[in-house]
Amino acid sequence: MFLRPVAACSALPVLLAMLASAGCASLTESTQQNVLVQTVLDHREIGGVGCVLYNDVGKWFVTTPARVTLRKSAAPLRIDCRKEGAAWAYEKVDPKVNGNLWGNVILTAGVGYVIDRDTGAGYDYPSTLTVVMRPAEGRDDGPPPAAGVTLY
Repeated sequence: MFLRPVAACSALPVLLAMLASAGCASLTESTQQNVLVQTVLDHREIGGVGCVLYNDVGKWFVTTPARVTLRKSAAPLRIDCRKEGAAWAYEKVDPKVNGNLWGNVILTAGVGYVIDRDTGAGYDYPSTLTVVMRPAEGRDDGPPPAAGVTLY
């Protein structure tokens, strides 16, 4: 019924490895995330808007309303939307740390944290991105795009 001391000692490293990886977001969370992008103008949903979403690991295009699978990152997600002659928007969405990332700080002495931060697995963007559009005539009032960004 009881394990012999030698058997118990040989099982200990396996048990410790399982505990250490339990909080590792890169093992339990995907580095990709599916989000819904919708656009609103004057408190009403507006469809057919072309949006480019990008962060430091990729760029994605959608025509709203639509779902898109993107790569997660510790960097902000930038969204540039426009509907020719009707409206435009430029927004930045910061990721939130998910709970598994903090488990890494405790269980892996920070090693898993570094991996999850670099792969993006420890972060999540909101599952629904509602972009508030501005009328086309106010286009000059908006912030300029980030350096090196191609607007579509």
